[in-house]
Order: sequence, then structure tokens, then C-alpha cells
Amino acid sequence: MVGELIAERYELEELIGTGGMSSVYRANDRLLERAVALKVLHEQFGDDDEQVERFRHEARAVAQLSHPNIVTVIDRGEQEGRQFIVFECVDGENLKELIVREAPLSEQDAVMLALQIARALAFAHQHGLVHRDVKPQNVLLPEGGEAKVTDFGIARSLDVQGGITQTGTVMGTSDYIAPEQARGAKATAQTDIYSLGIVLYELLTGEVPFTGDNFVAVAMRHINEPVPSVRERRPDVSPRLDAAVRRALAKSPRDRFPSMDAFASELQASLAEPQNGTGPADETIVVAPKPDQPPRKRRPPGAPAERPSIWPLILLLAGLAVLAGIFAAAFAFNGPRTQIKKSLGIDNSGGSGSGKAVHLLGMTGYDPFGTGGEHDQDAKLATDGNATTFWETEHYNSPLSAIGKQGVGLLLDAGRPRKLSEITVTSDTPGFTAEIKAGSSPTGISSVVSGSQTAARSTKFTLHAPAERYYVVWITDLGQNDQVHVDEVTARG
Repeated sequence: MVGELIAERYELEELIGTGGMSSVYRANDRLLERAVALKVLHEQFGDDDEQVERFRHEARAVAQLSHPNIVTVIDRGEQEGRQFIVFECVDGENLKELIVREAPLSEQDAVMLALQIARALAFAHQHGLVHRDVKPQNVLLPEGGEAKVTDFGIARSLDVQGGITQTGTVMGTSDYIAPEQARGAKATAQTDIYSLGIVLYELLTGEVPFTGDNFVAVAMRHINEPVPSVRERRPDVSPRLDAAVRRALAKSPRDRFPSMDAFASELQASLAEPQNGTGPADETIVVAPKPDQPPRKRRPPGAPAERPSIWPLILLLAGLAVLAGIFAAAFAFNGPRTQIKKSLGIDNSGGSGSGKAVHLLGMTGYDPFGTGGEHDQDAKLATDGNATTFWETEHYNSPLSAIGKQGVGLLLDAGRPRKLSEITVTSDTPGFTAEIKAGSSPTGISSVVSGSQTAARSTKFTLHAPAERYYVVWITDLGQNDQVHVDEVTARG
């Protein structure tokens, strides 16, 4: 528990996260006076020899791996029958949180992150370990540093036939699980290649390729269904990168890259190729073949040849010169594209570019004139990309104004200050009146940044405001409804 002293050295300060097997705490190492992360096996597994051995195995396995893209193990031990592992403390977020907030990422940013993960896994493979649970939640993004792979809890040796987890036991997370892993076959380096391919697919498209109601349903899709091409979802991705993802996601391990190093090399090579849609400096130009020309008509015999005028040619060349000057000036003004943000290779400097989609995260209901909340737990359903799910207000038997409420709303988080040009709200309960508010904190929503509109099934609010992080769909009148649904909220910068 928080405040407990472990091994007379590590003082637990904060619960960072918890899972089915263990909990992770931020702790203070009193001996070396530094912050560390302490992973503690849940007490109910203390008498399970297999789980205890798996936990110890994780400590031994990761202790071999000294790499800038792998979280470092510092210590391990036992107190009153409870196993613990001490890791370096990584301040920041995990990759899944970044995906929820930012994805789809630019091609270059996605590849840079995938390369950092690939290098970590290649190093682990060289030391005889396969991770077997590669997913964004197991990639930490420290402030001011590169991505770090963590949680080798179900890692196993590449060169053993037995081990802690025998063939026939399914381990891993279904969204990222390789087909052979879902069948319970032995995991190899190609298993991690497949899972990293899924992570890269999600970075590029903002979604995993297969979803389902349960673990088995998703695992069966990985086994039986071909993964959609990235370019089907996002045509601006380069053909070479699309081909690399498709190879990493081949159903048969032998059809994937022969090693994680080979996958990393191909990702590195894709960075050097021109990319579509990134500006004049690195634009790929495709020249279409000339169409077949009809036969020329013969001039009637004896007709004098008409000498063409050179003035149209002169005017055409002059026009082209003017256009070239305009493009050169525009490119010089805009400058080279910012490629990597300071810490991770991601542009995080505010603003999203004109017309670019911006992902908002539904945080909670917004009810400053009430005390009971507004279905706060459902706020995320308004930004989950599924129009069949929704956030809803409470039921009201009277107009809001009749009960002393100026309005109720849905609080949205843009992840960082963003200058939005529009927010679109879809609803299956049209007829209510709403506007958009914004502010710099969840409790500092004060500015009305759009006009008030009566909502249709899809309503676009044009915004006029500086960059703000938090936005509210502010409902001032329910119309003929006693309850309002917000099915989806999307935004553009």
C-alpha cells in the first residue's frame, strides 16, 4: 500500500497502474535518493509456484537487456512472501495514450516510433528472448527521450523447447496477437514482428485491424482474415511502407521478415524514400503514360504550309516562370516540414494544420450548475468512432431554464492547446440548442467560441478562438427532448 516501506529501502508513493497479475507503484529509493518503479505481484499469487517463477523470470530476463529502448531492471526481491521487481522510473505516458490522442500519426513519425521499438526487440532477440506481448501499452514514452519497451512478464527463451509457458498455452493481448500465438504454437521472433506490425498499422490508421466482442473472436480473425492494406484506409501512405506492413502481418511466420533487424532495416529505408503529401521538397511525381494518338490528317495536296506563330509559346513560358516563382516563394516561406518533436519524433507544438482532423477525447459530463453529474462514465463513447454508442444527458421533465440551469455539456480534451476551425456533433436526438465553449483547464471553461445552433443529426460548429486544450459541447435547451444523445464529436484544425 502507499506509504509502505519495502525491503527497508523502497517507500511506495503512488499507485501507477494495476493488472491481472501485479501492480506498479512509483517509489522513492531511500538508499540512492531517486525515484523508481516497483512492480509487486498480487498477494493471491504468492502461493502459486508457476506465477512466482514467471515473475522471477521476468526480472532475470530483463536484467540481461541493457539497451536505451528497454526499461532497466534495478533490483528484485521478496517481502513477507510478496515478490517485487524494481525498474527505472519513466516519467511520461504510454504509446496507447498517445495513439488515442494523436493517431493517425504522420508516416515519418509512426515509422520513427516503430523503429525505436524494433531496435529494442531486435536486441532482446539477439539475447535469446522473445517478448510475446508487444502492444502500445507496453511502450513507455519518457519526457525528453526515446520510447522504451517494458513488461517482459511473459517473455520466453528462443532456444528452449519447454520453459515456463509450454506450447499450447495462449499468452498475449488479442488485438496484437500473432496467428500462431493464437493457436497456442511456439512463439518466435516472427511473433514479435507480427505484433509490432499491428502497432505500426494502428499508428498509421488510428485503429487496430481486427475488433470483436471477446478475446476468442478477435484471435480467430487474426488466424483467418487477411489484414486490410494500410493504403485502403489511408492512401497517402507510401507503397513501400504499406508493403513492409503487409509483409510483417503475413499469416505464416516464414512469409514475414526473417528477423526483427531486417524489419527495422526496411523501416529505415522507407524513411529515405520520398513521401506523398509532405510538400514540394519530397513529393513523388507519377508520370502517366501518353494516350494513343489518332492518326494525323493529311494536308490537302498543294495547300501551303501555315507558319505557326511563336507568341503563344513565349506567353506560355512566361506564365510558367511566374508560377515557378510563386511556388518557390511559398516553399521558402513555409520552410522545411518539422519532422520530429523534441523528445519522441512527433510534432507536438500546438496547432494541427489547416483542415487536418484532430482527435478529441471525451472526458466527462460538464454540469457546473448541478451536483449529480451527466453520465460522466459514458463521455468516452462520444469520441470512440462508433456512431451506435453515445454520451447522454440526464432525463429532464422540465426545460433547463425552469430548474435554474443555464446548460449542461460534454467536456472534451484535445490533448494539448489546439486551434480548431470546426467541431461537428452527430446526434440521434436532434432539435436541441447548443454552442461550443473552450478553456485552458477543465474547470476554466469560460469562452463561447461558436454561434448557437439548433442541432440536426449532424451539425457543424465553426469556431473562432485561440488555441485551447479543453472544449465543451454546451447544451442550453433540450428542445422537445427530455434527454439528449451526443453520438460522435469530431474536429478539424
